[in-house]
Amino acid sequence: MNKRTLSNAIRFLSLDAVESAKSGHPGAPMGMADIALVLWSKHLKHNPGNPKWLDRDRFVLSNGHGSMLLYSLLHLSGYALTINDIKKFRQLHSITPGHPECDITPGVETTTGPLGQGLANAVGMAISEKSLGKEFNRHDCKIINHFTYAFVGDGCLMEGVSHEVCSLAGTLGLNKLIVIYDMNNISIDGHTSLAFTENIKKRFESYGWNVLDNVDGHDFNKIDKALKSAKNESSKPTLICMKTIIGYGAPNKKGTSSVHGAPLGPEEVKLTREYLKWPYKPFHVPKEIYKEWDFKKKGQQLEEKWRKKFTQYKKLYPKLHKELSRRIQNKLPSGIDRTLTKMIKTNNKSMATRKSSQVTLENIGPLLPELIGGSADLKESNLVFWQESKAISKKDFTGKYIHYGVREFGMSAISNGISLHGGLRPYASTFLIFSEYAKNAIRMSAIMHQPVIYVFTHDSIGLGEDGPTHQAIEQMASLRLIPGMSVWRPADLSETAVAWKSGLIKDNGPTSLILSRQTLPEIKRSVRQFRDISKGGYVIYNPEANVDLVLLTSGSELHLCIESAKMLDKEGLNVRVVSMPCMEEFNSQSNSYKSKVLLKDSVPKLVVEAGVGDSWDKYLSSTCDKIVMNTFGVSAPGGDALAHFGFTAKNIIKRVKKLIKNTRR
Repeated sequence: MNKRTLSNAIRFLSLDAVESAKSGHPGAPMGMADIALVLWSKHLKHNPGNPKWLDRDRFVLSNGHGSMLLYSLLHLSGYALTINDIKKFRQLHSITPGHPECDITPGVETTTGPLGQGLANAVGMAISEKSLGKEFNRHDCKIINHFTYAFVGDGCLMEGVSHEVCSLAGTLGLNKLIVIYDMNNISIDGHTSLAFTENIKKRFESYGWNVLDNVDGHDFNKIDKALKSAKNESSKPTLICMKTIIGYGAPNKKGTSSVHGAPLGPEEVKLTREYLKWPYKPFHVPKEIYKEWDFKKKGQQLEEKWRKKFTQYKKLYPKLHKELSRRIQNKLPSGIDRTLTKMIKTNNKSMATRKSSQVTLENIGPLLPELIGGSADLKESNLVFWQESKAISKKDFTGKYIHYGVREFGMSAISNGISLHGGLRPYASTFLIFSEYAKNAIRMSAIMHQPVIYVFTHDSIGLGEDGPTHQAIEQMASLRLIPGMSVWRPADLSETAVAWKSGLIKDNGPTSLILSRQTLPEIKRSVRQFRDISKGGYVIYNPEANVDLVLLTSGSELHLCIESAKMLDKEGLNVRVVSMPCMEEFNSQSNSYKSKVLLKDSVPKLVVEAGVGDSWDKYLSSTCDKIVMNTFGVSAPGGDALAHFGFTAKNIIKRVKKLIKNTRR
């Protein structure tokens, strides 16, 4: 059958779906249909019957607004996506949402739409493939051996995150990453020359990429030749610059911005059918076209061939097979609880919680070979590099530590890709203040329910002399606002260890660890109190039911609150201290447990936390108050900065007495 007929099936499913929804982006699917046909029919290793096959090639549509391109490909090649699903494009409860979502549609590898992030995810997937290959492949049995393909548009390459991740991809020599650039020179505002005039070839060559330039994206033979060449590259990632016409086939709108993000309209759809000689009604694809497109049998054969190899691998390398199987099933190894308990018993010195995190990693790291991650050029500050850490490099990919450079956004989006790939557990680290640079990727972790662990150090004004540009004020509150995010702000080694374990156990969303720069004392706990840390909030001082006031706090302010409560105790005031290292975990507890910890609304409460305090309001009534940050910080030694804003035992005692006095009136 004529190849153009097969690619036209993509075009008309796409434009018909957009037309029916009266919303969407027909231009990219129509322009990239020929490239997609060649890639999916001749090069992509996948199985529509098992979208989660471990050794499949990964395909990422970074320009996710062109989602109908992907939905058409999935439908035509035999995935569990029906013509009725296509007809429900962009409708409530459909599995064909406006932008691809990995937890809704079978065959979608990652949720895309925020431009550039899909490309970053693809870099993460390529890192995973190379890392797992180095760990598990043997000369006579390559069990991890696949490519990562990404479609990107002009917008993706304009976004700053593309510079971050593509620079790193070149540095790491990710040769099994193949990026196909839809070079149609049109964005929403018009021709890209309005704002985007750089030499892409030279840019990517400077990153250390292999660049195949000026490939006709509508010439099937040239597309095929370029893909073959890219797959043969042995030391660099490849960018294929495909020249295409946006809205290919639409007589009056092709090559213009008007076809980018709006339906063609009934008249232009009619003219397009005539121009491309497509005589079929909307959403009708003839059986002979379906037959040519169907990849189910071929995909099953590809996976079956791999499964036979995997069975042989089990016989030859039983320990490796067992370890890889554990990873695939997302099971944690045994011994973590025992190791953490022993660690806490033998480490009771005062230390910053960033150091507590490093001590925890020193102990559990050897048990978790799937841990992979790094820091945005802050290795000595974030302390996520432990004794057995070994850095990944282009020449040696056997390590698990990634030097991300000063690329917080790219690091976080790459971590999402590593997590989505499977087989590894990523963490990413920087100062808490720089979570702002990474926020959209962090949000995507939550949207995609990916268990990425974010390690944010230098958590407040307590970091001191660097001043307000580096002192986190509103960042904790903003992270707590993200649905599905668990934000842990531990006070010492015990709470830090529990926070790490909670992040590792969690498999349906990200975790943020908020850690101090300043040294904090290790707090004594009963067995029950230690057990209750995992509940997110618990009584650390004075469990009596009849109290004058409850102090609510987290992290570096906990020891101050305990100190204050002890001093107030001597004055005959009965004050309870509640440690709240993780609000999200506490909120998930039973109402009975929460009321036992917080007591009645009539009991006054004082919140003490060195950050914006709005996230505490849900626990407070009119008889409550807060010692929190309402302004940005100051440049001064950490202790002086904390004292300046009232984070001292003296001020806490003063505010407690005032609140109790006002309540008793």
